[in-house]
Amino acid sequence: MTVVERAGIAGARRVVVKVGSSSISGENAHKIQPIVEALAAAHGRGTEVVLVSSGAIATGMPYLLLEERPVDLATQQAAAAVGQNVLIYRYQDALRPFAIVAGQVLLTAGDLENPMHRSNARRAMERLLGLRILPIVNENDTVATHEIRFGDNDRLAALVAQLIGADALVLLSDIECLYTRPPGEPGARPIDRVAYGDDLHGFEFGSVVVNSVGTGGAATKVSAARVAAAAGVGVLVTSADLVEEALQGAEIGTWFEPNPAGPVPAGTAPVHTSGTV
Repeated sequence: MTVVERAGIAGARRVVVKVGSSSISGENAHKIQPIVEALAAAHGRGTEVVLVSSGAIATGMPYLLLEERPVDLATQQAAAAVGQNVLIYRYQDALRPFAIVAGQVLLTAGDLENPMHRSNARRAMERLLGLRILPIVNENDTVATHEIRFGDNDRLAALVAQLIGADALVLLSDIECLYTRPPGEPGARPIDRVAYGDDLHGFEFGSVVVNSVGTGGAATKVSAARVAAAAGVGVLVTSADLVEEALQGAEIGTWFEPNPAGPVPAGTAPVHTSGTV
C-alpha cells in the first residue's frame, strides 16, 4: 500500500523510521524511551516497523574516554564496536515492557550492491518482520571503510525502505521541518511538501556537517528523501521529538510525495554511497 499523504502513515503496512546520533546519544540518550514508545504504539496497531538508528560511534565514545568524534578509521571502528552493543541493549531495555524483541541488522553499502547479499538481507528482514521482531538497522561501522560507506544513515534508511518495499519512510531530525534556507537566516520559509519531480535547486540546504557525535544535515535528508520517493516511497522529514505524531499521520514536517508510477524494486537502480540534492 503506497502512502501518498502523511495521514496514511498511521495505517501503513510497513514503515521505516530513521533516527540520528544527536537525537539518542549523550545528553539526549533519554530520548530513546519516547521514540521506542512511539514505535511500540505503531507496532501495536499492526504496522511492521523497521528502525534505522545511528549512534554506535557516539554511544561508544564515553567508554573510550573520547570527548569528540574520532577522525581516524580504526578508532571509529573501535568506538562503534563498543557502542553498538550498548545501543542495542538500551533499545531492548526500552522495548521490554511492550514485549517486543529487537533484532540487530548491520549492513554495508557492498551488501546492497551485491545481488546475492542484497537478496540475503531482504530475506532476513522479511523473516524478522514476519516473526514480529523489530529490526534495528545500522551501518556496519566496524568493517566499513571510507570508500564503501553509505555516507550517512539517511541514505541507508532510504535504501532499506526500497529493499523491503516500505510504504513510508520517516526521517527524524533536530528540527520540525525543512526550510528553504538554514532556519536561522532571514527569509527562511518552512517547506510543507515536495511534489515528486519538483526542482529544489533554488533552495539552500545545509551541506553535510560533522559534529561531536555524528554526520548529517538537511542536504543529506533531502537527497535520501528523493532516493526513496523515486522508488515509490513517501517520505516525512520531521523532528525526533514529534515521532509519535509522525507515526499517527499528523500534518507536520516536510512531506515528499512518492513516485506516482509506484514502487520500484530494490536492485533495479545502482546503489551509490553518496548523493546530491
